[in-house]
Amino acid sequence: MDFGVVVSNFGFLMVQGFLGFGNFVGGTLRLAIPAIVLGFILGIFIGLGRLARAPWIRIPATGYVELFRGTPLIMVIFWFWFILPILLRVPLPEYWVALAAFVIFEAAYLGEIVRAGIQSVPKGQVEAATATGLTAAQTMRHVVLPQALKNMIPALVTQFIVLLKDTSLASIIGYVDLTKAAQIVNNREIRPFELYLFIAVVYWICTYSMSRFSRRLELRLGSPMGGPA
Repeated sequence: MDFGVVVSNFGFLMVQGFLGFGNFVGGTLRLAIPAIVLGFILGIFIGLGRLARAPWIRIPATGYVELFRGTPLIMVIFWFWFILPILLRVPLPEYWVALAAFVIFEAAYLGEIVRAGIQSVPKGQVEAATATGLTAAQTMRHVVLPQALKNMIPALVTQFIVLLKDTSLASIIGYVDLTKAAQIVNNREIRPFELYLFIAVVYWICTYSMSRFSRRLELRLGSPMGGPA
């Protein structure tokens, strides 16, 4: 084994492939962080829609969740890669296609986590808030969501870890993330074992760090919810 190939290409692998700084748009974190933030925001609306009393809100939200939870992520990426440019009539960079696919796909899972988190809040809390004169919107904002968020932390972090690892699928449309950067180097150096072992270690460090942070946050906040819905 010769890990010199990793050392000599470390800048390209980590700065370009992982962080996303370089001559062209790429990067695992550059894709994962916006996808997590935007997917969670959309997931909140999807989760609230799943709990809505109005059928015209609840039924589309449920259909959205069932559609994307029952579809492989790689298929969603291909849909966006081939269909979006046709619908918009403009070519789209790999970054925006991948970001749109991840946000839309992950929002279905995050929406279910939000729904489960809200439903985990005891009804007595809602009744007490209503008795004090709070409106439904105020009760949701000040009473339900803060408690639900604490309950959701383990499941949310688990899904964020899955999303981080799944960003490697964006390489199939040419997006230069850490996995694609390793492929590019390997095509030149022919050192697959060393390169793919290295990126496996990088992913493991990231996911393990996120897991440890989640556990510490759970202990601090006293979150009872143990996993994804």
